[in-house]
Amino acid sequence: MLLESKDTSLSWVLRRSHTLEHRSVPEFLGIASDEPGLIHSTSSFTAAELLDSDPVDVIVDFSSESGVRYYGDEAASRGVTIITAISNYGDDSIAHLKGLSRSTRVLCSPNITLGVNFLIIAAKILRNIAPTADVEILEQHFKAKRETSGTARKVAATLDIPEDQIKVIRAGGIVGVHEVLFGFPYQTVRLKHESIAREAFGTGVLFAIRHIQDKPHGFYAMEDLLVPYFRLHATEAELAAESRKPWWRVWDRGSRRPGNGTA
Repeated sequence: MLLESKDTSLSWVLRRSHTLEHRSVPEFLGIASDEPGLIHSTSSFTAAELLDSDPVDVIVDFSSESGVRYYGDEAASRGVTIITAISNYGDDSIAHLKGLSRSTRVLCSPNITLGVNFLIIAAKILRNIAPTADVEILEQHFKAKRETSGTARKVAATLDIPEDQIKVIRAGGIVGVHEVLFGFPYQTVRLKHESIAREAFGTGVLFAIRHIQDKPHGFYAMEDLLVPYFRLHATEAELAAESRKPWWRVWDRGSRRPGNGTA
């Protein structure tokens, strides 16, 4: 998705292993492209050496919780935007990312697809409209995935649903399905998102890159980039202006639901 986009140029891909080292992503994927997309191993360079020799504007991280420890401090010190789509970050890693956001833009999303983040906002709106409705969260993934998905846990936290009430299915090669069911006395509403192919994550990355670059330094979620588009009658100029604002969420004391203020 990055190689085929006219808005981005893929400089390099970083891996822990030496497999495919010094190969190019366009060559490996069989995509005609003039972009280098060179594959490097983390054991061959320090982050400082890599960013000195081949500087970038944005780092996109789909690796693991420990990945940011390799590049985070160097990227932040240079003002490189960090977009990280790791499913399960611990509290210490989130605190680290928030610290980095004082020096650069950091977008953190356990699922960076546009559809899932639209689902989260829509579920939050419906929860506010009908706070007494029964709510069930169901997530489905490939058989080898052991833990409950970070996306489902984020949906649960957003809706004040205990994590142990998330329904989990593991079967075959399912890429990812998330569903929120609202049960009313005489009707049900189902919000469902299915990732058919992993290219969906690339589409989300491109959206994030386009919408975060004009924002001030800070810690963002995909919701922050999507919220302006819920102003259905706004003009394109108003949407562009609103999308550049930092959509900081203020949490009410004693509540897990976001308030309406800004800070």
